[in-house]
Amino acid sequence: MNKPKQNIYCDESCHLESQNGPMALGAVVAPASSVRRHNVAIRKMKSEYRIPPHCELKWTKISPAKVGFYLALVDYFFDQQTLWFRGLVACDKSKLRHKAFHQTHDDWYYKMYFHLLNPLLAPDRENRVYLDIKDTRGATKVRKLHEVLCNNEYDFDRSILSRIQEVRSNEIELLSFADIFAGALTYFHRGLATSPAKTAIVRRIRERSGLSLQGSSLLSARKFNLFLWNAREV
Repeated sequence: MNKPKQNIYCDESCHLESQNGPMALGAVVAPASSVRRHNVAIRKMKSEYRIPPHCELKWTKISPAKVGFYLALVDYFFDQQTLWFRGLVACDKSKLRHKAFHQTHDDWYYKMYFHLLNPLLAPDRENRVYLDIKDTRGATKVRKLHEVLCNNEYDFDRSILSRIQEVRSNEIELLSFADIFAGALTYFHRGLATSPAKTAIVRRIRERSGLSLQGSSLLSARKFNLFLWNAREV
């Protein structure tokens, strides 16, 4: 019997080793059967706010002129019963000691993706993960991440996690939520208040989620789940 399919769309903010401060990973979850409806709704919202249909929605593009649209987009997410989010914030990358753990920064990056994704994999569903393309070398790491996640679930036939695939964020509307929420988390955890428009988005997320964003949510939290990861001192 075929299991219902669940799509997980992932993006990140401030993941580069050269970028000091926190990193955030974000994953937006939706039943595959609901994806087309959400895509149509987002495109309709773009039209209503006179946003070009092929314009990529990103945290970096939030401006005073577009803040009304992005606030409406955040409200759309929280109003939908078939959309969920999990975020991981690595609070201070300056404390990382890769050599002590015999790893590269990329190795650590994909370990964080394991912590992000593992709680989202529903055994009663066929899970399909889509990652925004990080670089030209990402395919090998993604295959390894797929292998490790499957082994952890004893999913040797890959019936639980059928695929992890790199995609271009401008091709998938729902990836915009992962980008926006990950961007908001790093903005908040950097203590920034340089943009009134972005500050308004963070405020709306806090209001709608009921979270301060300062600490981890309960693991059982479904709509907006948050995990703050801190490096061990070595």
